[in-house]
Amino acid sequence: MRLCFIGDVVGSSGRRALKAVLPGFLSSNAVDLCIVNAENAAHGLGCSEKICVELVNCGADVITLGNHSFSNYEFIGKIDKLDHVVRPANVSGSWPGNDYVIVEKNGNRLAVINILGQINILPSANDPFEAADRLILKLNNEGIRSIFLDFHAETTSEKCALGYYLAGRVSVIAGTHTHVQTSDARILKGGTGYITDAGMTGSVDSVLGMDIDASIRRLKDKIQVRFEPAQGPAMINGIIADIDPDGRCTYIKRFTEYE
Repeated sequence: MRLCFIGDVVGSSGRRALKAVLPGFLSSNAVDLCIVNAENAAHGLGCSEKICVELVNCGADVITLGNHSFSNYEFIGKIDKLDHVVRPANVSGSWPGNDYVIVEKNGNRLAVINILGQINILPSANDPFEAADRLILKLNNEGIRSIFLDFHAETTSEKCALGYYLAGRVSVIAGTHTHVQTSDARILKGGTGYITDAGMTGSVDSVLGMDIDASIRRLKDKIQVRFEPAQGPAMINGIIADIDPDGRCTYIKRFTEYE
């Protein structure tokens, strides 16, 4: 199975780039299954049912989220109807939505897990290591060999640590949230594909997808101006990975595509 994972989609620029580029990219790279992180897709914060439909029409099979899962408040009442959307599994039990999603393509079943980091990120999450252990055991008991994990975390140290902790027990771990693609895509011991951060999908000339001037004023002048997604030409960042029938990653490569 060849899968493609798209890093955090930021605002309308990121969605526009996906609409223009993703269908052809998936076809030309013979991708079987596409996963998209959409926690910033609704004007930079949160997601919506309408956006989920839009992303599926672009080629997404599964949509993952993160700490801004419900920053668009109306999505709380919509997510339970969306069986292809997965939010972080290690949060309050009051959160609606799926702990994981299982999708079947070409006779292969893949489980997609979304987990939130616990360092310097809000809302507060429960232990991501314990949550991963619990879900992997449950999925293994259901006969699932192939598992993709979107680890939505702030610190590179926590991402690296979870990568080594789960090496050989999941197929691929892709970090999200920090929006800057890292150059460490590799296969860990036991056949686990890993990258610390897959990068973002949004405006090229931006600060993590957001307006440059607003970001400078907040950081330099300490003025809490409203964040707005940046406009202009956009890029798509992510990874492509191959998973064999035993759930081992045999190939992983990061990519950047421009609209």
